[in-house]
Amino acid sequence: MCPERLLRTVPHEAENPIEKSLREAFLLLQDQLKPPFPLTIPFPPEYSQLNHAIAFGILAQPHLAKVHLTHLHSIVVDGYEIFTSILLKLCNESFSRLLEVPKCQLLWVCSMLIHVSAEKIETLFISLMRQITGGDFSESNLWLSVEVLKILSNNWDWLVEEPIVLSSALYVYLRLLADHFRLGGSFKLEELKRMEIDFCVKALREHFQLSMHIGRDLVRILQDVTYIPEFKDIWKDLLFDPKSFQVSEFSSLSNLYWRRTPSHFFLLRISPQMESQLRFLLTFVKWGSQKRYQTWFVKKHLYWPGSESMISDIVRFICCVHHPSNEIIHSNVISRWAVIGWLLKSCRRNYYEANAKLALFYDWLFFDEKIDNIMNIEPAMLLMVNSVPQYVDITHMLLEFLFLLVDNYDVHHREMLAGSVSASINLLLRKGVVHSLDPLISCNSISPALRERLNSFLPALHLCCHKKVNEDETSIDI
Repeated sequence: MCPERLLRTVPHEAENPIEKSLREAFLLLQDQLKPPFPLTIPFPPEYSQLNHAIAFGILAQPHLAKVHLTHLHSIVVDGYEIFTSILLKLCNESFSRLLEVPKCQLLWVCSMLIHVSAEKIETLFISLMRQITGGDFSESNLWLSVEVLKILSNNWDWLVEEPIVLSSALYVYLRLLADHFRLGGSFKLEELKRMEIDFCVKALREHFQLSMHIGRDLVRILQDVTYIPEFKDIWKDLLFDPKSFQVSEFSSLSNLYWRRTPSHFFLLRISPQMESQLRFLLTFVKWGSQKRYQTWFVKKHLYWPGSESMISDIVRFICCVHHPSNEIIHSNVISRWAVIGWLLKSCRRNYYEANAKLALFYDWLFFDEKIDNIMNIEPAMLLMVNSVPQYVDITHMLLEFLFLLVDNYDVHHREMLAGSVSASINLLLRKGVVHSLDPLISCNSISPALRERLNSFLPALHLCCHKKVNEDETSIDI
């Protein structure tokens, strides 16, 4: 008898290669998947095949899942590495197409693998968290948010021993909470919000040292939830009673500001499918051909109400994770700054636009040449310079926002922020990202106050230096 399918398919579509390999292994070895199980240890090729067969059995036969898992425990010789690698590949490449039963079974077996300290189990949970879509309030997405959070909360001792999973979960659920808390609704949603609050507060209060692994972006995402009573108290303590967190390295917010956020955190709010599509756009799509790809991307990822909240996450990904090679930079492939300009123009609400601009400029505020990457700050500069004169409104908007950040983001560290912005601009000039800011300083369409303010961030040797912007970076339709 042919077993159940794992993935949704459309008519005339070829069977998914992952599902096909699992199904073929199951059909080949199904007589060996029933007790009593042989006591002999299989040879490597058969062992891999048996792992595939058991994985299919667990996903497709929930009534026999415990039997299959017992079988797996009895044969494992590699710390479950092959088995978890199978699940990881399925999760990364085909999670959105999993049918309801296999999806439930995947989460169940992941929770079981925690108890045996399976190899790569932490990577598997990070992959699961990447499947939770920001701004998506569909029943299936909220269900996934709940189920993953339940597993993590119920395995707290394990979580504390896996700092990368704990800090990743904190990052993910703080971002999700910012979306969920604004939405009133069903009892299930209220339950999820309560779980998210309890989880994040516990992580911050009891394990702030591990929470600090997130770096400066912890401050950025915390500010989105400070209107929630529990986080008002945390924010107040961060500002005025840092010793309450009992971490010797933390005495003020500046200790977080100077910690660059590792790039893997920015991948957490970008699904593997979205990541591959963004990388394709920024690696292969030529100038003049980008609009149809952008339209397709919007229909795929940004069409539902609330999806705008992901734009700030996409901007952080483009700035801090996707760093093209020099060959691509000097080719006619669409530039990062142009894609970000398009994303900013896609924001329909001021709140989401402000978050996207903060995501764009965030590293400017705390830039340290010794630890930060110039590629993180490059897109904002190129977007401002290359938007003149055709899209000077974008340049004006970004300069105004940047100076607003310097003056108001943290008034207690205003001089530090101004110094970092100045260091960012000077490094971009020194490294030739732009040869001069004359296109901005001499542009009459930009208000004199903004141009004068920009001058104050430049070293004297550049104030009288009027060169053309690199010819390769001329203004192009975004």
